[in-house]
Amino acid sequence: MPACFFRFRFAARSLFIATLLFATEVLIAAYGGSLPWLRGFFGDVLAVMLVYYGLSVLVDARVLCLALVALGVGCAIELGQYVALVNHWSIANPVLRIVLGSTPDWWDVLAYGIGFAMVVVFEWVAPGRTRATQDAVTRRSAY
Repeated sequence: MPACFFRFRFAARSLFIATLLFATEVLIAAYGGSLPWLRGFFGDVLAVMLVYYGLSVLVDARVLCLALVALGVGCAIELGQYVALVNHWSIANPVLRIVLGSTPDWWDVLAYGIGFAMVVVFEWVAPGRTRATQDAVTRRSAY
């Protein structure tokens, strides 16, 4: 079996967590302007977690594989910010500029890494996991 085999399914638990994370991100965006660390750093930590749980609503795959995809999305956005800065591009839409950001920063990459680690740890210690499924956070369910 391939290392990152996946199949489609629906996971209500993941939808619930993704909804809570999305609501938290909206609150941070709306009211976190006075606390730059909250909006700039903690929001990025939660963003990777949101991508992971958003994907895991419909994709059943190994935790590590989905978490790496979520980390990759964050890093790709950061790379896009760097390319836009170097080429003097700007995003005209203010909402999209807030969501994607406009300034590349290594602290953002660190935040994405922390979000990745938190997902892996949370999924590893999730209630209902047996010892067999905890080995190296191998899978979400048996195939």
